[in-house]
Amino acid sequence: MSQYLYLVRHGEHRDAEHGVTDGPLSPRGRRQAELLAARLGGLPLTGAWYAPTRSATETASILGAMLPAVEPKASALLFDCVPSGPSPESPRAFDSWFAAITPEEIEAGRAQMADAVGEFFQPGAHERHDLLITHNFVIAWFVRQVFDAPDWRWLGVNQAHCGLTVLRVRSGRPPVLVTHNDLAHLPFELRTGLPDVPLV
Repeated sequence: MSQYLYLVRHGEHRDAEHGVTDGPLSPRGRRQAELLAARLGGLPLTGAWYAPTRSATETASILGAMLPAVEPKASALLFDCVPSGPSPESPRAFDSWFAAITPEEIEAGRAQMADAVGEFFQPGAHERHDLLITHNFVIAWFVRQVFDAPDWRWLGVNQAHCGLTVLRVRSGRPPVLVTHNDLAHLPFELRTGLPDVPLV
């Protein structure tokens, strides 16, 4: 049977534009989460998990209140992390960014993502629809996993706040990327968290 994973980056948090990595949701972030909940309202969700950070927890709380069929649960496997380090194949452009990351952080992130894939990429005897509320790098790693791409290829895969990425995992078949960073539920002014581009 198939398992569908609905991957969501938390809503925008206060002072995100100043480099703060976590915090309470901004008013815009709360609205992002509300609109996402409305988008997900018709899905037959079978489970929901969230990273136990403040931004993901508050996003999960809003979604849980508006989607009473599911009760989101915290999972340490969804914490933001650095899932791999530099390699001979990775672009040198990322070297300066990796310079601020310790080998211990990379090893911990690698182990966490191996456990996360083992935990959540698990189709069973019945069709499942599971919601994961997490962080940008975790979603990027899951997308890389779908394509069985080189470890470094999660770099540069970006997810907007409350953007929706859907994966389909099937027994005995390669997983499928159904959609990535779908923002149809968000008006232009609520599309935050992506690198600046001329058009969105």
